[in-house]
Amino acid sequence: MIIKKYQAASEAEAIIKAKDDLGADAVIMNVKTVKYKGLRKLFSKNFVEVTAAVDEAGENQERKIIPSAKRPVDESADLAARMRMSDVEQESVDAEQKKGTKTSAIEERLDTLAQMLERQMQDLKEEEEVKEGEDTDQNSKLVKLVFDQLVSNEVTEENAREIMNEIDNHGQTLQLDDLLSSVYQKIVLKLGQMKTIELVEGAPKVVFFIGPTGVGKTTTIAKLASKYKLDEKCRLAIITADTYRIAAVEQIRTYANILSVPIEVVYNAQEMQKAIEKYKDFDLIFIDTAGRSHKNEEQREDVKQLLEAAKDYKQEIYLVVSATTKYRDLVKITQSYSDISKYRLLFTKIDETGTLGNILNIRMLTKEPLSYTTFGQNVPDDMEITDAQFIAKQLLGGSD
Repeated sequence: MIIKKYQAASEAEAIIKAKDDLGADAVIMNVKTVKYKGLRKLFSKNFVEVTAAVDEAGENQERKIIPSAKRPVDESADLAARMRMSDVEQESVDAEQKKGTKTSAIEERLDTLAQMLERQMQDLKEEEEVKEGEDTDQNSKLVKLVFDQLVSNEVTEENAREIMNEIDNHGQTLQLDDLLSSVYQKIVLKLGQMKTIELVEGAPKVVFFIGPTGVGKTTTIAKLASKYKLDEKCRLAIITADTYRIAAVEQIRTYANILSVPIEVVYNAQEMQKAIEKYKDFDLIFIDTAGRSHKNEEQREDVKQLLEAAKDYKQEIYLVVSATTKYRDLVKITQSYSDISKYRLLFTKIDETGTLGNILNIRMLTKEPLSYTTFGQNVPDDMEITDAQFIAKQLLGGSD
């Protein structure tokens, strides 16, 4: 007797698998719908499992049986072995076959085996339901609680589901503290390693700040310039190409004068190239660009030309976006600038929003590294390297 189980999306598909493997004489002994265990059951579809059997004697008449030494191990092998008929029973069957009885020995064996197997399966199923019912109910509630918490902090359902699916409880009952700890670690890992300004010895690092209008690029540049001029003692120059707004030029000029760093105003890529050449012996050159609409192809082309003007120097490009911007718009902005260059993500105005889910969303979407976050207008204080642990705590409803 060979007993095997086959799994598929539907009962019909599973039966076809059984017939293809065991032959037309295969008898379907049991059909059941199987649910995933653990956390995967919340986000994965059920499947159908069919248990089928065929008599080895009958099977050998139609197709060659795999030798027992090479036959794949079947989880029902022990059960089948225990249910094999004794020699006396087999002799009785042979006698009945010789007499030409209507009901064959194979059918009798399968009928008996099916009844026994069904009873055992039903008992096992009831035991599992009783044992897993409480665990499953508790696990489901806890998982949904954390999932809803992430979504309430504007993590997309897709991203929240991805995080929860990666939590493996090994079929054990979840504890809230353990679940929160696991999700916290997953979020920190997905936020990744922060990438910040790296100095190059013996050569200038040209740092571009790009992004849409009104996100705080100029103030962000002032904060970083203060840090590297005052704290790191770098030789630093500022170049601004933001000539669309007169107030922007005056604002950055004021900051530059306070910090005693040189500033240049340029109007095109040719002037940009000359200005960079002028300060090639400096440690850092910060370049402020005009706010560009991600919908304007001509303006995006201007940014490309400015970046091209510095192609002979080590570059870092920071896409400055506001944490208050809607996710749908952030998607369009980041995709638009992805066509221009690789970049690092710099989020501003995190103090102006009660939810930080978009930082995680955009990081997972673009795969680009995070860098700095700003949270106020004070120069140079209201800025820091992005704190993944702080963001994870906020997304899970904790406090810093």
